[in-house]
Amino acid sequence: MANKQNIPYRITLPEDQLPKQWYNVRADMKELPDPMLNPGTLEPLTKAEDIDAIFCHELSEQEMDNTTRFIEIPDEIKKFYKMCRPSPLIRAYYLEEKLQTPAKIYYKFEGNNTSGSHKLNSAIAQVYYAKKQGITSLTTETGAGQWGTALAMACAYFDMPLTVYMVKGSYEQKPFRKHVVETFGADIIPSPSDTTEAGRKILEQYPGTTGSLGCAISEAVEKAVTTPNSRYVLGSVLNQVLLHQSIIGLEAKSAMAMYDEYPDIVIGCAGGGSNLGGLMAPFMGDKLKGEKNPYFIAVEPASCPSLTRGKYAYDFCDTGKVTPLAKMYTLGSGFIPSPNHAGGLRYHGMSPIVSKLYHDGYLDEARSYIQSDVFEAAVSFARCEGILPAPESSHAIKAAMDEALKCKETGEEKTILFGLTGTGYFDMTAYASFLAGTMTDYVPTDEELEAAFAKLPQVE
Repeated sequence: MANKQNIPYRITLPEDQLPKQWYNVRADMKELPDPMLNPGTLEPLTKAEDIDAIFCHELSEQEMDNTTRFIEIPDEIKKFYKMCRPSPLIRAYYLEEKLQTPAKIYYKFEGNNTSGSHKLNSAIAQVYYAKKQGITSLTTETGAGQWGTALAMACAYFDMPLTVYMVKGSYEQKPFRKHVVETFGADIIPSPSDTTEAGRKILEQYPGTTGSLGCAISEAVEKAVTTPNSRYVLGSVLNQVLLHQSIIGLEAKSAMAMYDEYPDIVIGCAGGGSNLGGLMAPFMGDKLKGEKNPYFIAVEPASCPSLTRGKYAYDFCDTGKVTPLAKMYTLGSGFIPSPNHAGGLRYHGMSPIVSKLYHDGYLDEARSYIQSDVFEAAVSFARCEGILPAPESSHAIKAAMDEALKCKETGEEKTILFGLTGTGYFDMTAYASFLAGTMTDYVPTDEELEAAFAKLPQVE
């Protein structure tokens, strides 16, 4: 399908134009994020060796590399990428028609793989480096299950044992995620659990809790550091993850350039920051260098509003307080979100890169939505575009629709790009709740947030 501008409905780069390098946005940032801190001494972590006990060495190097603009993608990772990449950039003609907007809406669709999300981009990279180093097992956490599924796929490809700690609320809402993870050969445990000291402490302090990503991280890290020759891998937040996810934005930028297009507005859902950071990376690079000035919007759930209501402060990345501290927008590592259906966005903090860009004004806006409004947008999108979106992605859909309707009011023909991070076929309990009218919208009170802020570490 093509319109009068001869722009097809679906734009897919030729395979030989798959990016050969990841883009490290830190190399172009005016000010870098503050360094992570040792959880015991609160001293800055400044070299790869400082975090090698948690991550394999090459990933530690990528985590600490603030100066190398482009990092080569190893041949074996590029070979794997070709199974599902380049992913399509889609012009949302049917959604535009429904909204009767002069805006041009594009979405980068990352759900065309079995994991159903963008998470595979970093999963395969992290497992590759671990295998190369001779690591014999991995551990991780997962929220909605996309990351756990993607990592299980990558571990199966490299024959690497894996233990996944899945947030208990999501584990109970999405039982089939467990079976997919197990199909790929990994073990999966609802978190918090009684299999780790951290899990037992959290259960004692919060009986009956549905968990959080911070809880699951604590358990996964403990499992890694107490298992010989094991390492922990994380699907969001970290610098290395945003580096790997830059392939999303690089492909999107190249695909738009084929038709002389460039976004006025770039929108991504924001939980830990991997999708948003990856999609906006090359466009943010243009802004940092003064070449272009796109408007960036981060979208999060009102039930877990780290950017819109959080504090910019040093905090632990996990509930058990065993990980390094990061300077980020946070609700406090002890904050336990409600069992919101957007499980991948239920993290108390935000990527230090995304946080710094937002704090310094380069990421222009953060907004939050209640989940019933998000699902209303999801259903409208599905009926127009024929894709059932994940709840996480639907936050970006809602913002894109709102921006398109603003264009309808003003008559402006803006170009909007958003990230469709994945599909929602494991989220039918949530869709059923919305369609039945039983979905509830929980928003934390100021008092609840202040109680969590009061427990933030005191760092000068």
